[in-house]
Amino acid sequence: MTGHPAHHGPDGGLALDVVAPTAFVLLLAGGYALMAARARRRNAQAGWSWWRTGWFLAGCGLLAAALLPPIAPWAHGDFRGHMLQHLLIGMYAPLGLVLGAPVTLLLRNLPPAHGRRVTALVRSRAAHVLADPRTALALSVGTLALLYFTPLYNTVSANTGLHWLLHAHFLLAGCLFAYVIAGPDPAPTRPSVPVRLVVLGVAIAAHALLSQLMYGGFGINIHAPVDQVQGGAEIMYYGGDSAELLLAAALVATWRPRSTRSVGQRAAPGSAPLRKRRSFAARGSGSVPFRARLR
Repeated sequence: MTGHPAHHGPDGGLALDVVAPTAFVLLLAGGYALMAARARRRNAQAGWSWWRTGWFLAGCGLLAAALLPPIAPWAHGDFRGHMLQHLLIGMYAPLGLVLGAPVTLLLRNLPPAHGRRVTALVRSRAAHVLADPRTALALSVGTLALLYFTPLYNTVSANTGLHWLLHAHFLLAGCLFAYVIAGPDPAPTRPSVPVRLVVLGVAIAAHALLSQLMYGGFGINIHAPVDQVQGGAEIMYYGGDSAELLLAAALVATWRPRSTRSVGQRAAPGSAPLRKRRSFAARGSGSVPFRARLR
């Protein structure tokens, strides 16, 4: 491990590094707030949860904190800053964004025809593959080994475009994992709570293993001083555990049993829970009962 200079963009790069993420976060937060206000005006009785709005705006705030000074410049020249930025973009901000149920809010605002296209996308084969816990786990945790135990991190750090692509990957993979584990939005498949807790446990163990290997310098390929790498490993260890425990709490808090049937009793083909699952595929988002069920 050797020291490396801080990454600096071309002239005007600092302004771009501030303006672009600021505009992105403001558009994200502003678009959500406008849709939430519209949903409340259109249906005063159903409205839209202030808690959902608060979660989403908190996620936007964490995303802004990660992408703007003082964290962003620190992340360019110090591996500890990079790791803090990674946790905020890839774990903490996604939890807030996902708990805001943005897809459900979008369906509340779209005309019926467009809403049916969104539900068709949610039920597509690609969505089934992405919503598989194994896929989400591989994209969110598995790629960390590729990033830090190959020359990839050093290559990405030296290229502004690749650096922004890495941010996008952290955010999207983090949102996907949070959505699969504890997302309130409709999903093509929804594994049982025990299965999701097991997947989350695997993620916690993988984060712990990677951070310990990083701290000990075993097989890593990061061009940074040893103290920075070890500091980054500590941030990854403790910060990752805290984020995943929050995700577990969100899963338990938002979980509701589908029925009160006794343990071991199977659902009959015409039972209400099975009809409820089928209704997701049969109904478009333009139907009032479907929208009400997405609250």
